[in-house]
Amino acid sequence: MEEKKLDINSIIGFVLIFGILLGWMYLRQPTPEELEAQKAQQEQLEAAQKEEEQEKEAPVITTARPSINLKDSVAVANYKSAVGAFGFTQANESTTVLENEVLYLEVANKGGQIIEAKMKDFVTFDSIPVYLVKDGNADFGLAFTTNDNRVLETQDLYFEPSLTQNGDNQVLSMKAKVSNNQFLEYRYEMKPSEYLVDFTIRSQGLNGVINASKPIVLGWNLKGIRHNKSVNYENRYTRLTYNHDGDKISKLSEGSELDEETEVDVKWLSYRQHFFSSILATDTHFQSVDLSSKNLVKEESREEKFTKEYNTKTTIALAGGELSQNMHWYYGPTDAKVFEQYKELGLVESIPFGWGIFGWINRFVFTPFFAFLSSFLPYGIAIIVMTIVVRLALSPVTYKSYLSQAKMKVLKPEITELNEKYKDNAMKKQQETMKLYNKAGVSPMSGCIPALLQLPIFYALFMFFPTSFGLRQKSFLWAEDLSSYDTIFNLPFSIPFYGDHVSLFPILASVAIFFYMTLTTGQTMQMQQQPGMPNMKFIMYLSPLMMLFFFNNYASGLSLYYFISNLITIGIMLVIKNYILDNDKIHAQIQENKKKPKKENRFQKKMREMMEEAEAQKRSGRRK
Repeated sequence: MEEKKLDINSIIGFVLIFGILLGWMYLRQPTPEELEAQKAQQEQLEAAQKEEEQEKEAPVITTARPSINLKDSVAVANYKSAVGAFGFTQANESTTVLENEVLYLEVANKGGQIIEAKMKDFVTFDSIPVYLVKDGNADFGLAFTTNDNRVLETQDLYFEPSLTQNGDNQVLSMKAKVSNNQFLEYRYEMKPSEYLVDFTIRSQGLNGVINASKPIVLGWNLKGIRHNKSVNYENRYTRLTYNHDGDKISKLSEGSELDEETEVDVKWLSYRQHFFSSILATDTHFQSVDLSSKNLVKEESREEKFTKEYNTKTTIALAGGELSQNMHWYYGPTDAKVFEQYKELGLVESIPFGWGIFGWINRFVFTPFFAFLSSFLPYGIAIIVMTIVVRLALSPVTYKSYLSQAKMKVLKPEITELNEKYKDNAMKKQQETMKLYNKAGVSPMSGCIPALLQLPIFYALFMFFPTSFGLRQKSFLWAEDLSSYDTIFNLPFSIPFYGDHVSLFPILASVAIFFYMTLTTGQTMQMQQQPGMPNMKFIMYLSPLMMLFFFNNYASGLSLYYFISNLITIGIMLVIKNYILDNDKIHAQIQENKKKPKKENRFQKKMREMMEEAEAQKRSGRRK
């Protein structure tokens, strides 16, 4: 718990206020007439209380106040003691603290809701404790209608706190009372060393008070507090995610100004703030929920305090005329390791691993493998080791890709000859080229297929680094935080799409990509001078430049991965080129393949027939 300090001005202020109160109490002595009036009022209130006890029906809940002189201290005291005859009892505006080894929660009497949620083990980029709820950024409560058609909101009611123990668990009961036997209760139960807090809403004795024909609305609003160095990067992974309609996982838009949806059968709602989440889960699913997410980030600036504003509205049903809803609050890290403790709720699904097979690889391969490596290696070294393992695992694919390029290089003279021979007949040139490929046993697509096979790996890793909680605030070399960008120089201005700083890892990765593309596209540029083919030289220069701009604000761990990955790939390809592949043997194999009769497969036959038919139609058109 943070230590609160008072400055000299605060002390002087409290002394002055205390002195004024003492003087006012001393000077303000009631006259005999006032004492008589107070006595009469007290008798009236006591008579009203007796009448209430004799009534068989439950009293109507109301926030109406009796007409009294609020400047009269005695009258105010009498009013507070007797307000149960008019509606919910009053209480002071103090707070109650729930805390364990990892989480600090502060619950207010007014509204009975959490007004502060602090992570004990984590700080922001500027060393401030991580808060998910603070300074009025969140609001939670019910709105219901009484039998006399008055709408009450729990945010305006005062709850009476009672803090007890249930074994090792702390239990906080917050009751908004009409009487001792009639109340609305928020019950919080916190377990040791856990971020999940059990939360129950229930009522007792209010079945004759709440209008069952009108909906009981539950609302939860929150503005995400900024925690990361780059607010735009953090905002990219800040999303409203929810489990609905039979364990489907959906999310609202990441970048739109405002996104709204209505979903049914909702199990939990996650207000994710990149590496931290505020989650409300329910045992009895919400039947229908209105959801909205509003983007609050205007530009990349240290002045930005919030990322997105989330709003949720749903209804809860009465059970036997009373409220009874068992739920759970989660305030903590968006960490798969922590979420695994709550498998029954399925909270791990709120982490953006990626969709389809990409997410499967990220979640079940890279996440546990990196967790294993980082358990005994520094995080930067763990990234390098994981990169080496991934590249070695993909080396057979790299070999096949380079072998395809080598075969195409051997066939280049013959392809050039066909291009010259049929330069005025594109259809015939394509037919003869396909025949040459078929005879030689070479497929121009064989170089693309290995690259496509690597895409799931690349995309899974692209999603892994920005969402890996383990990388947060872990340093390596000059990078202070592998989950954020590294900085070697701060610019006095901001460059569009680049930023106001220079990161070194993206520069190194861009240089490595340039040399890799020089190695892989050098042969392709010699062959692909045909009309309609992409300008590989232009792509060779464009790709590193895009890498430099795109990754300048991304996680330095991701740039480190690409830098090491391209270095390793260059090394593997040099070994293949100089020590494994033999161009003379490849040429001899192609010539041997040409001598063998080749049987067309169904696809090749269909393509040949289509091309021959197109050629015949072309000749027929010329005759006409």
